[in-house]
Amino acid sequence: MDHIAHWIFDLDNTLYPPEIRLFDQIEAKMEHYITRELGLDSAAANDLRADFWHNHGTTLAGLMSVYNIDPDPFLTEVHDIDITAIPRDPVLADAISALPGQRLIYTNGSRWHGENISTARGVRPAFHAVYGIEDAGYVPKPHRDAFEAIVAKADIDPTRAVMIEDDPRNLKIPAEMGMTTILVGPPHDAPHIQHQTEDLAGLLSRLMA
Repeated sequence: MDHIAHWIFDLDNTLYPPEIRLFDQIEAKMEHYITRELGLDSAAANDLRADFWHNHGTTLAGLMSVYNIDPDPFLTEVHDIDITAIPRDPVLADAISALPGQRLIYTNGSRWHGENISTARGVRPAFHAVYGIEDAGYVPKPHRDAFEAIVAKADIDPTRAVMIEDDPRNLKIPAEMGMTTILVGPPHDAPHIQHQTEDLAGLLSRLMA
């Protein structure tokens, strides 16, 4: 990876272990928002949330497309979560800090969510910038428009970039754009996934060694 000049990291379940179940809180808040705003019962709200995530990339994208909701109040509400369970990871922070070139967080959550979670994890100082879904015009990964918006904003050469993600579908477009792809999580055999690891800090340390 000597040619790499840009390191783009997803946030949720990538920079912290999924075992923390942090996203359970966000999903519960999404469900509550949908039941209140759309008048659905809990089961229907949960089904709608899952359907929008599957078909639109995020629940928010579906709500904006189908119900024309204002995204900012939604993001503020669903990201107001308890983060006390997030452990700090100085080993990961050091491994990221050692990477040469530009280091970014790019999340489908809000920019504030990215700042909040990465700070709690103790890795925020390792990054040059945090980009949220508002920086992509509220278009989420895995859509090409979202990646192209962030590439333009951050002045990234995709052929010299790495995309690091826990969701295999969010690596397809980066691979097509010429990025090197790394999946964080269980093995997956999609052809657009070039590298895989369940130990992000270990992988990054080995790369630098």
